[in-house]
Amino acid sequence: MLSLRQHSMTRRINVILPEQTLSILDRVATKGNRSRFISQAVHFYVENQGKQSIREQLKAGYIANADLDLEMAADWFPLEEEASGALEAKPVTKSGSIAKRK
Repeated sequence: MLSLRQHSMTRRINVILPEQTLSILDRVATKGNRSRFISQAVHFYVENQGKQSIREQLKAGYIANADLDLEMAADWFPLEEEASGALEAKPVTKSGSIAKRK
């Protein structure tokens, strides 16, 4: 996370906050550290909002493709069952490898 000291330039701005927000800020940051705390909070919020946005987009994609995914799984299921049955029918050696049939 970036701190104010890592920025090549800082600017003074005036921000209007509700009393309740200022009370919370005063509890978590001393008056000399408010700017740093607010800067870190903004960076944290933006980073997490970006991650949340990506999660929501992925979820929407999963939901949109769910029917197609189920259809593909149903199409491949008989082949997977056949392959699984073929593997189970072959004897296994002590080393764990499948014995070759003659």
